Amino acid sequence: MCYGGAMTRLRPPRWLPAVLLVIAASAAGVAYGQATAPFRLTHAVDRSNQAQVTVTGRVFNDARADAIDVYVTAEALDGAGKVVASGVSYVGGIASGSSAGFVIKVPGGRPAATFRVLVTSFRFGFANQS
Repeated sequence: MCYGGAMTRLRPPRWLPAVLLVIAASAAGVAYGQATAPFRLTHAVDRSNQAQVTVTGRVFNDARADAIDVYVTAEALDGAGKVVASGVSYVGGIASGSSAGFVIKVPGGRPAATFRVLVTSFRFGFANQS
């Protein structure tokens, strides 16, 4: 804008930095929450079928809230720790203090030195009561 020959620069609102800070903190909280989710996992690996490996286990919800839309991923790792195959299982809802079982099929084409099993997606809320 020009007033009397002088250019004025538009300034962002004073509240904008605070909003951006809240957005950044929220995004960091989501990433941090997924990495350190309050879940414990137990699992066993069945390699008897050469075409696919079956990973079975339980996921325990140690949070104070129900977890819904829980997904568990099993990753086959080679000797260097690189993911060579993976599989995902939808677990559903797990009430606070409870557990649920899962079965994951992982393609067995490449030999794996070890398996890593983790909760890869969830959200907190109220599970459907039936």
